[in-house]
Amino acid sequence: MDTTGIMELDPIKTEQELNALRHRRALARRNFIKNVGMVGVGVAVGAMVEGCGTGSISRAAGPSETDVLNFALNLEYLEAEFYSVAVSGAVLNSSVTGGTSKATGGVKVTFTDPRVADIAAEISADETLHVKYLRTALGASAVAEPAINLDALGIGFATQAQFLTVARALEDTGVSAYAGAATLLTGNNLQAAAQILAVEAYHAGNIRLYVVEDGITVPSLDSQDIPPTEQHFFPTDSNGLAIKRTPSQVLAIVYANAAAGTMSGGFFPNGLNGNIKTV
Repeated sequence: MDTTGIMELDPIKTEQELNALRHRRALARRNFIKNVGMVGVGVAVGAMVEGCGTGSISRAAGPSETDVLNFALNLEYLEAEFYSVAVSGAVLNSSVTGGTSKATGGVKVTFTDPRVADIAAEISADETLHVKYLRTALGASAVAEPAINLDALGIGFATQAQFLTVARALEDTGVSAYAGAATLLTGNNLQAAAQILAVEAYHAGNIRLYVVEDGITVPSLDSQDIPPTEQHFFPTDSNGLAIKRTPSQVLAIVYANAAAGTMSGGFFPNGLNGNIKTV
């Protein structure tokens, strides 16, 4: 140390320490990307759809993980088509769906609040990316878009109030569907589904807030549903946990409160594509 009390640094030693620090950071980034599964499309798509029954993790017998992800893809087609029409007045193009859109009904929304319009546009972009992500991850196993009736609730969505009513139904159903699928997925599949669920929950929270702020009364989806009100901004159970639904419970909603054994109806007039399609 010199007479000024300032420590003199050894430039060679300092450079060695910096290089070691850079190496540790680079290694940490690589491990993070490897383990998270959805941090980059190139990494996530290659790792997401994992085979069932070959690993050391045991799980209850049921649908394959590919079936579960295709079930989610059907729901993402519905959400993406709804927001695309609501925001732009146009259905999804083939670059998203892999073919001609099968969605009918609905019109571009006349938004009265620019904040809701901005939220709708951002949600539309997210849902479109979810479709692309799942289709790419599933590859040749991805199901085609099924026929979708956007007017299934019978109210349309030309006005902001109608839009918020339909959006609330779709978002809350989507959150509960991903929550219910948690026990059917493992590894990177579970990781990716959890991240999509989180995004859907962000969407649902925004939509529910505007439903309450605009004083809109929305119909209940089923016996578990907790519609948004000033007393219930969030749909949680007695433990403060998000509501979860089985695939059958989700299908009952999107098929328009259908009974057990139903295979089509509501938003999906010809049913879902894939192996999970019966209430």
